[in-house]
Amino acid sequence: MSRPTKPKGTTVAAARERAAVEQVVADYYGSWFEGDPERMRSALHPQLAKRSVEQDPGGKPYLDSIGTEYMVEATAQGAGKKHPAGHEVVILDIDEDLATVKVVSTPYVEYLHVARFGDRWQIVNVLWRSRQDSAAHR
Repeated sequence: MSRPTKPKGTTVAAARERAAVEQVVADYYGSWFEGDPERMRSALHPQLAKRSVEQDPGGKPYLDSIGTEYMVEATAQGAGKKHPAGHEVVILDIDEDLATVKVVSTPYVEYLHVARFGDRWQIVNVLWRSRQDSAAHR
C-alpha cells in the first residue's frame, strides 16, 4: 500500500506549503461564489484544463473541457453567486511542488491538481462533476 508523500523540509516549511495550497483553493472557491474574476484569475494557471464527463443528447458520454478564460468570464458574470457558498477541502497529497486536493461544495465535487510556480501555487487541472445531477449520470 502506498502512502502519501510529505513535503520535504521542516515541519514549519510543510505547514507553510499546506497553508499556501489551502489559500489557493480558498481563492478559487471564494472568487467563484463572490463573483471576483481577478481573484479567480490569480488562482488558476493560464493553461488550466478543467474537465467533466458529460452526456450528449443520445446519452453517450464525452469529455467536456474549459479553461482559465472561461472560468474568469463566468466568474465575472456571477455564475457562482447563484449557489450557496461553502466547501470542504481535503488535501490528499503534497509532494514538493505538486498537490492533489478534493473539494466538496454544495454544487460540485472537484479534484484539483495544484502546482508551485516559483513562490506561487496555482490550480492547473480540475476534474469535476455537478452534485445536483449526479443521479442522472449513474
